[in-house]
Amino acid sequence: MSLDRLIEKIEQMQNPTVAGLDPKLDYVPEYIRKRCFEKYGETLKGAAKALLEFNKGLIDALYDIVPAVKPQAAYYEMYGAAGMKTLYKTQEYARSKGMYVITDGKRNDIGTTMEAYAAAHLGKVKVGSTEIEPFLGDALTVNGYLGSDGIKPLLKICSENDKGIFVLVKTSNPSSGELQDRLIDGEPIYEVMGKMCEKWGEELPGVYGYSGVGAVVGATYPEQIKTLRALLPRTFFLIPGYGAQGATAADIAGAFDKNGLGGIVNSSRGIMCAYQKQRVSEHEFAEAARREAIRMRDEIMAQVGKIVING
Repeated sequence: MSLDRLIEKIEQMQNPTVAGLDPKLDYVPEYIRKRCFEKYGETLKGAAKALLEFNKGLIDALYDIVPAVKPQAAYYEMYGAAGMKTLYKTQEYARSKGMYVITDGKRNDIGTTMEAYAAAHLGKVKVGSTEIEPFLGDALTVNGYLGSDGIKPLLKICSENDKGIFVLVKTSNPSSGELQDRLIDGEPIYEVMGKMCEKWGEELPGVYGYSGVGAVVGATYPEQIKTLRALLPRTFFLIPGYGAQGATAADIAGAFDKNGLGGIVNSSRGIMCAYQKQRVSEHEFAEAARREAIRMRDEIMAQVGKIVING
């Protein structure tokens, strides 16, 4: 099962973190942008090529210490067809380096339309007599608030293709409570959604106690993290909100079980823009990203403790 592979990489590296690759063009060092614009013009292709060079530099600096990357599809879609090609090439490059790839697409639909999203991002499409994998993610973030009609089409494709999903449960944004904290029969909606993830996960069992249906749970809500970990013992958490959004390592400690498993913490801007924060040369963006990734790992591991599979 797909998340088993992620858990194995986390244990191997003793690092429950994922680098978010959400590259605004402003984050890309000027020398890279200039080189790409000189070759391709100030075009969508020029922008996409700059993003790809930036991403490859980050991946080269991180692949031996960070188990996974999480490209957010919107940052590639905004550059049209060229941007979507860069998303594919980024996934391909990360996979070639042995990294687990979480596509952050937050897809949400029902029936055959959701089957099409699933085929695109987690499965294969048939072209004549040939089956082709359109994108190269190992897991996909999805919005479950259309109910089971939007999730069940994914489960079969995940099972057939060894892929996983992370369902939005308690998101990190400040206004998430406007809907997610409302009560249904005295129970917050995010708890209801979490319990649905546990139920859906029965169709994708894993060997380490966690299913192939994970949950997105924001680090900005530490008390809810603790509550959901107790309620959802078989659901692996994808945890945004650390760093730039204000959450600390102490805030995410409640996501992990006694073996140090249970979640993977995302940092996007903190890693991508580390060279700006550290005030070093833009030519050192990759080295700065590596330093920040190591700092983040060490800070989180001080809260989590040693990660042990089947401990």
